[in-house]
Amino acid sequence: MLENYLPILIFLLVTAVMGSVFIILGKLLGPSRPDAEKNSPYECGFEAFEDSRMKFDVRYYLVAILFIIFDLEIAFLFPWAIVLDEIGVFGLLAMAVFLAVLVIGFIYEWKKGALEWE
Repeated sequence: MLENYLPILIFLLVTAVMGSVFIILGKLLGPSRPDAEKNSPYECGFEAFEDSRMKFDVRYYLVAILFIIFDLEIAFLFPWAIVLDEIGVFGLLAMAVFLAVLVIGFIYEWKKGALEWE
């Protein structure tokens, strides 16, 4: 039975060796010319002025939850609509429960004021 896993073990060893070789070759042969531009803060354009562990406003998280609510809803509704005839009443009830949970999340967002922009 263990001989069935031998090809997988060989595959893992070959990929580990090849990955290591490519990383080492990249480090040895690749150019290393650091300058002020490369070492500057990434994509923000200015130096950090506060601690990176500062607290975010709760509206940031509310907007993230709002995005997830609408993104997940669409991601699950399309496949569900395609197979609705096959899954029948159980699928309809399962989607009703799913949408009810999303509506509860939406109402929570609404009550917290995430939809009110300043």
